[in-house]
Amino acid sequence: MSNEKQSIRKGYEEYSVKGFYEQFGDEYRNPQEAAVQEVLQLSVNKWQLDLQKVLDLACGSGEVTLTLQNLGCTNIDGIDPYTYNAYLKRTLQEAEPYTFEDIASGVLHDRHYSLIVCSFALHLLSESRLPVVAYQLSLISDSIVIITPHKRPHLKPEWGWNFVEEIMFNRVRSRLYKAILFA
Repeated sequence: MSNEKQSIRKGYEEYSVKGFYEQFGDEYRNPQEAAVQEVLQLSVNKWQLDLQKVLDLACGSGEVTLTLQNLGCTNIDGIDPYTYNAYLKRTLQEAEPYTFEDIASGVLHDRHYSLIVCSFALHLLSESRLPVVAYQLSLISDSIVIITPHKRPHLKPEWGWNFVEEIMFNRVRSRLYKAILFA
């Protein structure tokens, strides 16, 4: 494990996940950025993902947005309550500062995205909050790609999602789910 990954893990332990991003969100860079970019490119190509209007959920410093822009996607919204300054610096786009709690309460109810990409974030959400966040997301998009360094999370049909397929590159997983509502 690299020093950057260890320092993030230690930061989570020392400050909590929320505290870490509140303290260091403006300078955040995902130490697995190259793997995220590669697995996302593989996913877009293999699954022929619809890039018409994309939500980069928990957008970090823009690694997903920049990759999608390189693939020709021009209509991307970023959301992150802690790293919006890092996102703005790298992408020259503003991110909305919504939290998972905001999403659970339906703040995005009037939107529709052709695709949601959530990179390195949903595994940090508590198991008790994941179902309602997943359900709210299933109401605004027919597809979600979850990029994660872990085996979790797994979205369930009762939360509005059917698992389609997984790709793994350099120990980073990309999982495609389709919303049941749009099936």
